[in-house]
Amino acid sequence: MFKTRITELFGIDYPIVGGTMMHLALVEYTAAVSNAGGLGVLASANYKDMGEFQDALKRIQDLTDRPFAVNLNLFPALNQIDNNLYLDVIIEQGVKIVETSGHRAPEDLIDRMKQAGIKLIHKCVGVRYAKKAERIGADAVTVVGYENGGATGNLDITTLCLVPRVVDAVGLPVIGGGGVSDGRGMAALLALGAEGVIMGTLLLTAEETPLHPEIKKRLLECSELDTRLVLRSIGNTHRVLDNETSRQVADLEQQGATLEELLPLISGMVVKEKFAAASDGGLLACGQGVGLAREIMPMKAIIEQVVEQAQEAAARLNHLMPLARTRHLPSSCPG
Repeated sequence: MFKTRITELFGIDYPIVGGTMMHLALVEYTAAVSNAGGLGVLASANYKDMGEFQDALKRIQDLTDRPFAVNLNLFPALNQIDNNLYLDVIIEQGVKIVETSGHRAPEDLIDRMKQAGIKLIHKCVGVRYAKKAERIGADAVTVVGYENGGATGNLDITTLCLVPRVVDAVGLPVIGGGGVSDGRGMAALLALGAEGVIMGTLLLTAEETPLHPEIKKRLLECSELDTRLVLRSIGNTHRVLDNETSRQVADLEQQGATLEELLPLISGMVVKEKFAAASDGGLLACGQGVGLAREIMPMKAIIEQVVEQAQEAAARLNHLMPLARTRHLPSSCPG
């Protein structure tokens, strides 16, 4: 068992957060991560109607009695909805954990969250952004490296370099991600000083994730070479699965396409339809860790396997360094 400030802060069994994936981080996915002992996160941006959003929260609360979070999206959008409306529903339903992600810190929302007793995780891409989150009162910060699936930012810093820099820069518990697709990656990030990990790509293959089974099967055939970066030309860089759709987008960007010319391939409704069909998957957020996905399994089995692998990795390090471990133990400790 891994006990960290993240498990204690959120009341979860394992320091694992399910990545918030648009059109996929829905009710069943969120509840499945939480029921497996991690922290499930519902993507609020999936719901444009507040009544539907409230129904989704109620359904999660029917499916699990474990803690879960709601993501508030601070990225620019074509049809932006005031996040205060989502927060009204979150507070009414008694949700106590919120994750925010985007190009800015949620300074306009933090006071309402604190007054409602909500714990805030802010997801960002670099040290100065993490420091800003700490200054405004976030309870934890998530940082993901360049290997990450989905939004990568424009700093292009790898997980191995980014996580310890942020750990050294802030006093908050840090959740790290980017390329974490098995327990060895989880153990590595904990060794770097993170107190939790965020995983998305591996969870694409969970039975509860609403992605077409044929797409999941294709993911199992992928290697670390089967992703690409797109949308950098419009300031919204994403790492996605390398497929026909993403290649078309990349070609259009090379030709200097405008946002309007890209929309027929990248709009939310088009992507949503491709996730549910036996297609190439459309613009599917996918990290470089996809090559470690081995089998389609229930969410609980995936997370338990990751935890077991992490424990094995930690035991292997202890075996390699028994003298160092003993030398630094306080004299009052047994062994």
